Amino acid sequence: MNRNDQQQWDLIISPKKNLFNLNLKEVWHYRDLIYLFVRRDFVAKYKQTILGPLWFVIQPLLTTLMFTVVFGKIAKIPTDGLPHILFYMSGIVAWNYFANCLNGTSNTFISNAGIFGKVYFPRLVTPISIVISNLLQFFIQFIFLLGFMLFYYLKGASFQITWAVALLPLLVLMLAGLGLGFGILISSMTTKYRDLTNLVRFGVQLWMYITPIVYPLSELPEKYRIFIILNPVTPIIEAFRYALLGKGTVEAWHLAYSAAFTVILLVFSIAIFNKVEKSFIDTV
Repeated sequence: MNRNDQQQWDLIISPKKNLFNLNLKEVWHYRDLIYLFVRRDFVAKYKQTILGPLWFVIQPLLTTLMFTVVFGKIAKIPTDGLPHILFYMSGIVAWNYFANCLNGTSNTFISNAGIFGKVYFPRLVTPISIVISNLLQFFIQFIFLLGFMLFYYLKGASFQITWAVALLPLLVLMLAGLGLGFGILISSMTTKYRDLTNLVRFGVQLWMYITPIVYPLSELPEKYRIFIILNPVTPIIEAFRYALLGKGTVEAWHLAYSAAFTVILLVFSIAIFNKVEKSFIDTV
């Protein structure tokens, strides 16, 4: 067989030699698969439920009402002068996106072991599709939040949209990055330590209470505030609330810290992810 008769391959699969190799070009090549996974996750989530997509708005609404009664009316925790509904819902909408990304991507290897063991595609396609499908849910809840903002504005509530609204795409991207980073890091560890699967959702619920969702950062004593700020989600939630409602503790170094933490986390978690995907099928 001469050289002209040799087969030309469209795809050559080779092992990753560099743990930090993202190979985004290959991920982009499988963008159609990402779209199919996003559609599957979004449609199948509430396909066999009675209320269907209404659960996207029922969940944050019920949580907001519960927080309003428990923390606003009974515990009487201040909300920086904002209506309780707006204060809690703004935090819940942002937090839900982060938590859903983390919870969804934390089972990447275990949930998709059957697919990963039979067909090749870049493994990062799966967690990326989860982040994107959760983004659609975030947009629905965000529009729901805007509806409540309009309602309270017409009633004369005291709040204002600030210049920081221009940072919203960056804030959402940071939430996605943190959720993806922590999620795939945990997913890489659960291939050997299954106990982490049971701890993730419980841990995320506890994490919410060290994030200013039910209380404003400004109400914390100074000596405790620094520990809450070390939570990388805190500056994002505060900036998100400040952008839409004009209330919140926003400083440049807080956001810079969260951004740096997100980048470092993503680099580290992707390196671990690349290492584990070479042999995970033997341990799952």
